[in-house]
Amino acid sequence: MSGIEIGQKPATVMKRSDLEFAICECCGLTEECTEAYVACVRERYLGRWICGLCAEAVKDEIVRSEKRIGNEEALNQHTSFCRKFKSLRPPKNSTEELISAVKNLLLRSLDSPRSSSVRKTGLVRAESCCSDIDD
Repeated sequence: MSGIEIGQKPATVMKRSDLEFAICECCGLTEECTEAYVACVRERYLGRWICGLCAEAVKDEIVRSEKRIGNEEALNQHTSFCRKFKSLRPPKNSTEELISAVKNLLLRSLDSPRSSSVRKTGLVRAESCCSDIDD
């Protein structure tokens, strides 16, 4: 018999035991992830597990940098930023801390210089359909 045998679950159904809690090595946020996803993230970020928010921040560090930096340096810069942020004051509430971190990230990205290669082109005016009319 082909397909799913009686009593078998489809491959897309995930067992609860396939999930694990991973703690971000930058910000300390805990996420529930599959073992395969954790392994993929660790491979990408030099053996460290970082959450999706910090992964985006690392990408932002690479883009914002005036000199060309790699993943490792960007990860170290972001980790340093997180440590400095955490040491400013003890957290009252972890939710409040996360919201504040996102706010700081957005403010930093708004204040960062734009690279000169990213330029928006203005609207180009098309020729008039009646340009041949004589006065």
